Amino acid sequence: MGIFEPFRAIGYITSVVPFSVQRLGTETFVTVSVGKAFQIYNCAKLSLVLVGPQLPKKIRALASYRELTFAAYGNEIAVFKRAHQVSTWSRHEAKVNSLLLFGEHILSIDVEGNVFIWAFKEIDQNLAPIGHIMLDDNFTPSCVMHPDTYLNKVIIGSQEGSLQLWNVSTKKKLYEFKGWKSSITSCVSSPALDVVAVGCSDGTIHLHNIRYDEELVTFTHSTRGAVTALSFGTDGQPLLASGGSSGVISIWNLEKRRLQSVIRDAHDSSVLSLHFFANEPVLMSSSADNSIKMWIFDTSDGDPRLLRFRSGHSAPPQCIRFYSNGRHILSAGQDRAFRLFSVIQDQQSRELSQRHVSKRAKKLRMKVEEIKLKPVIAFDCAEIRERDWCNVVTCHVDTAQAYVWRLQNFVLGEHILKPSAESPAPVKACTISACGNFAILGTAGGWIERFNLQSGISRGTYQDTSERRSCAHDGEVVGIACDSTNTLMISTGYQGDIKVWDFKGRELKSRWEVGCAVVKIVFNRLNGLLATVADDLVIRLYDVVALRMVRKFEGHTDRITDMCFSEDGKWLLSSSMDGTLRIWDVILARQIDAIHVDVSITALALSPNMDICATTHVDQNGVYLWVNQSMFSGASNVDSCASGKEVVSVKLPSVSSTNGHQAEDSDKPVMNTLQSKDTTRFRGLDQQIPDLVTLSLLPRSQWQSLINLDIIKVRNKPVEPPKKPEKAPFFLPSVPSLSGEILFKPNESANEEAKKDQVESVGKSDVALSQFLQVLHSSAEMKNFSAFTDYIKSLSPSTLDMELRMLQIIDDDDQQEPEKRPELLSIELLLDYFVHEISCRNNFEFVQAVIRLFLRIHGETIRCQSGLLEKARKLLDIQCGVWQRVDKLFQSTRCMVTFLSNSQF
Repeated sequence: MGIFEPFRAIGYITSVVPFSVQRLGTETFVTVSVGKAFQIYNCAKLSLVLVGPQLPKKIRALASYRELTFAAYGNEIAVFKRAHQVSTWSRHEAKVNSLLLFGEHILSIDVEGNVFIWAFKEIDQNLAPIGHIMLDDNFTPSCVMHPDTYLNKVIIGSQEGSLQLWNVSTKKKLYEFKGWKSSITSCVSSPALDVVAVGCSDGTIHLHNIRYDEELVTFTHSTRGAVTALSFGTDGQPLLASGGSSGVISIWNLEKRRLQSVIRDAHDSSVLSLHFFANEPVLMSSSADNSIKMWIFDTSDGDPRLLRFRSGHSAPPQCIRFYSNGRHILSAGQDRAFRLFSVIQDQQSRELSQRHVSKRAKKLRMKVEEIKLKPVIAFDCAEIRERDWCNVVTCHVDTAQAYVWRLQNFVLGEHILKPSAESPAPVKACTISACGNFAILGTAGGWIERFNLQSGISRGTYQDTSERRSCAHDGEVVGIACDSTNTLMISTGYQGDIKVWDFKGRELKSRWEVGCAVVKIVFNRLNGLLATVADDLVIRLYDVVALRMVRKFEGHTDRITDMCFSEDGKWLLSSSMDGTLRIWDVILARQIDAIHVDVSITALALSPNMDICATTHVDQNGVYLWVNQSMFSGASNVDSCASGKEVVSVKLPSVSSTNGHQAEDSDKPVMNTLQSKDTTRFRGLDQQIPDLVTLSLLPRSQWQSLINLDIIKVRNKPVEPPKKPEKAPFFLPSVPSLSGEILFKPNESANEEAKKDQVESVGKSDVALSQFLQVLHSSAEMKNFSAFTDYIKSLSPSTLDMELRMLQIIDDDDQQEPEKRPELLSIELLLDYFVHEISCRNNFEFVQAVIRLFLRIHGETIRCQSGLLEKARKLLDIQCGVWQRVDKLFQSTRCMVTFLSNSQF
C-alpha cells in the first residue's frame, strides 16, 4: 500500500467494439465498451447512467436485453444484471468475436467457427448452451444478423465473401450465398421483407433479396475505405447510412438509388456502429476515435446535422493541469484538442472551442484536423482573472506564436501572442503571472517576451546585456516561472543556465549554471524553490533567493517526463519512462513513496487539496486518477501509508471504481451487514488524532431528536379526540337504540384482527429487544463495541428510545441479588459501552445524546445500585477529562479568531 491508490479513469467514451442499443419503456439506452468495462448512456441526453465492473480481459463483443448486458471477453461471456455479474458462460475454446440477441437466446460465435446458443431466461440454472453449430473449415465468420420474419434463422457473413443461412433450431445450413469475392464486414436487415444490406471490405454495398438470391442495387464508395457499419432508416424516409474505415458517413437514398449526402468529418477514425432510432430521423454513430455522436435529419436539403455528442481524446494527452480548486482537469492531447474534464460529474466534460472549425473546414473543403491548432506542448492557467479576460495560454508544436483561451466561455481567445524576435522561432515555454495580468513566452531561439493578457500587447522583452546578446539565452528556453509577488522571473535554457530577472524592470539580477542540459523546470511560489530535471536523470532543487542548490534527488533510471510540487511545497512528485511515480519529501530530503505501473507515465498533476493525483500514460487516451490514502485513513503520520525507498507495483485505475458494485446479502445478520456497509468504508478511522474527537457524520436531526424526544411527542399529540360520524355509511350494520344514537354492531373479525395486530406488535418488540441485547452482549464479549455502535446508529430515535425503556426496572425496591437480575447486567454493559466510546472519542455528539436519554430513563436505578453508581462515577470522570481538553482547544481557537478579527493590518 502506498500514499496514492488507484481510483478511476476518466475521458473514456467508447472503444473499438460496436455498441448495443436497447429500449426500456419510453427511454433508449446504448451500451458501449471501454476496454475491460462497459458503460450505459441514456440516449435522451447521452448522460452516463451506469458503469460496469472491471473484467479480466478486454471486451470483444456486446449485447443487451432490458436490464441484462452480455459481454464477451476472451473465450468467456459474462452476464450482468445492471452492474452485478450474475453468470459466466464458458464453453468456447477460442476468442468470441460476435454476439447476437435472438429472441430469448444469445448466439455467440468465435474465431474458429463455433456457434453456441444460450438461453438467458433462467440464468442461474442455464449455465450450459442449449445448442452448438460448427461452421465449415473454409468459412471464417465476420458478422451475423437475423433477417426479419425468418423464424429461427440467421445469416452469417464470412471473410471469404460468402454468406450462409442457418436454422438455429434444427442446426442445419439451409442455403449458401456465393457472395462478391470480397470480405463481408457488415450485414443488416432492411424494413422491406426479404431484403438485406451487405457491406464489403472493397467499399461496395449490396442490397440483396435473400428469398430469390437476387441483387437489387449496388452502391460504391471505394474512395472512403471499407464499409464498416450499416443502418436503415425507419421513420418513413428511404435512407441507408453507411460508415467507412476513413470516418466518413454516407447517406444513400434508396428510392432514387443515389448518394444523398456525405458527412465527411463525422469521425477521426473508423466508424464502428450506426443505428437509426425507431420511427425517428436520428442516427447514432460510434467510432474508434473515442466518441459517440447523434445526427438529426431536419434540414431542408436533407443533410444531417450534429444533434449531440460525447467525446474524449482520440490520441494520448500530453499535458494536464488541475483547475477550479481540483474539480476540473485541463488536458491537451496529440489529437489537437484542448479539453476540460470534470472529476466529479462526467457530463460536464467538454472540448474547448477553436471558433467555427467545422464551418471553416467545410468552406475550404479540408478536414477538421487540418484546420485545428497544432498539438499543445505546454500551457499555463490562472484562475484569479477568469471572469475578466483570457486566463490560459498555450504553446503549440512548431508554432511561432502562442494562443490564449477564455475558460469562462470555453472558447479560444481573440488575441494571438507573437514574439517580436528578429528571427521567429517556435514558442517552447510559457507562464502566467500570479496576478493573472501578464503572460511570458520563451522561444526556441532564446527570446523571452512579456505580454498583457487583456489587450494582447507586448510589454517588453528580457535581454541579457551583460554578454551583448539580443536575447535571454543562447539556446532554447525550456522553462519560465514567476514568483507570487511579481518581483522575480526565472528562466532556464537548454544549455543549463538559470537566470533570475527583475520582473518589472526586466534586468538580469543573477545567474548560475547547472552543469548539464536541462529539459524541464517546475517552480513553487510558496517556498521559492525551483526544481530542475537534467539529462543525467537527477532532480535538483534551487533556492532562487539564496542562489544555491538545496536538494538533490536521484532514483529514476530513465528519462524523467514530468514533475509537480504539492500546494504546500512539502512534496515533489516526479514520473519517468521507467514506469515509476516517486514522491520526494522536500523538508526531509528523501524519497517517501514510489509506485510502478506497466505503462509509463507521460504527465502528472496534483490537486490543490492534495487528495487526487492525475496521470496520463503512453498510448492511453484517458486521464487516470489516484486517491491520496493518507488523507482518508486518519493516520497522523504519512510514513504509515508510504512505502519509503521500496517501489510498489500497482495496476492502473479502471473506468469503474476499484471496489466495484457489490450487492448486499439480506440473509446476513444485521450486525455483519452494518459492518460491511459502514465500517469498511471508514476502516482507517480507528486511529484518532490526539486531543481531538470524531463525530458520527449522522444527520443533525437524528441525534437532536433523541434529546428532544419528549417535546416531539407532546407536540405530535392530537389536540382533540376523534369525533363520531354524524351519519354512518349505509353499508355498515347498525342496531336501533332508545336514545336515537346510531350503534354499530361489533365486528368480530375486526376485533380478532386488532387482537392479532396487538400480539404481533408485542412479538416484534420482543424480537427487537432480544436483537438489541444480542448485539450488545456479543460486542461486550469480543471487547469491540463498533458493531453495537453501527447497530444503534441505524435505529430511528423513537425505536432507540423504546429499546432503552424496555430495560427499565419497574420495582426498584426488589431485594433480589443483582447477579440474578438480567436488567442490571444490560445496564452495566451499556455503562461499559459509554465509558469505552468516550475514552476513544468516537461518535462524540451521538454518544452524548444517547447518554442523556439513557440517564433520563435509568438514572434512578443507577442511583440505587452501588455497583452501577461506581461505573457512573467513572464515566463522569472520563467525560470531564475529554471535555476539558476539547474545551481548551475551543477557547484557544476563539482567542485567536478574536485577536485576528480585531487586529489592524
